[in-house]
Amino acid sequence: MARRVPARPDLATAASPDDSAATASVITYVRGLILRGECRPGQRLPPERELVREIGVSRTTIRAGLQSLAAKGVLIIRHGSGTFVADGPMMLDSEPLSLLAALHGYTRKEMFEARRTLEVGIAGLAAERAQGEALAAIADEVTGMYASFDDPQAFLVHDIKFHRAIGAASGNPILASIVEMVSGLFYELRRGTANRARDLRPIADMHHRIYKAIREHAPAKAAALMNEHLMAAEQQQDFEDQSQDRKRT
Repeated sequence: MARRVPARPDLATAASPDDSAATASVITYVRGLILRGECRPGQRLPPERELVREIGVSRTTIRAGLQSLAAKGVLIIRHGSGTFVADGPMMLDSEPLSLLAALHGYTRKEMFEARRTLEVGIAGLAAERAQGEALAAIADEVTGMYASFDDPQAFLVHDIKFHRAIGAASGNPILASIVEMVSGLFYELRRGTANRARDLRPIADMHHRIYKAIREHAPAKAAALMNEHLMAAEQQQDFEDQSQDRKRT
């Protein structure tokens, strides 16, 4: 029987309800800054110490909230420079899918089936169309993965942004927006189990291979590698679940 992906409230294996509520307060606060026009596209957010004082949570919680918004494409984190409001096109919110997940749950099989159906073709389009800045954006996330082997949560953010960058590189704003929405939901579901991953290098290597195929303008190769990657990711997460089940028994 297919394993159900836990609904968002069941991510307590990685964070307590209090931690989740505190992180949500950071997200709400930052979204408020953006909606009120106090932080505009391309503008730097207040420093972490100021956010700690204003929101009343720990610096760790601030970073968790900012990472969540970065994974959804709302923010851009530039290490050494600060956190900035993204100045790209508007993105679809993953909240409707998140609500459905909370009500009904999704199996991992369903999630990856949807991702393969969507992202394999998009990888091919990106290989046909990506140029200049689009290729640089994909390459930046691969570099970030290689720099984040000791931080699975940061690695996950780069992973999500890699797939978003490929969506943008497809040149189709409708497909790119759907990738944004689905990747936001996947991030919320995966971040609770990301720390189970033990060897991140093979994952980074596969992303690098996909990037090279896109850079070489090889659509069939890019699509095949994306399919291989998503199949392997599903199998790896199934294996992680089985390992956790054995530990409990």
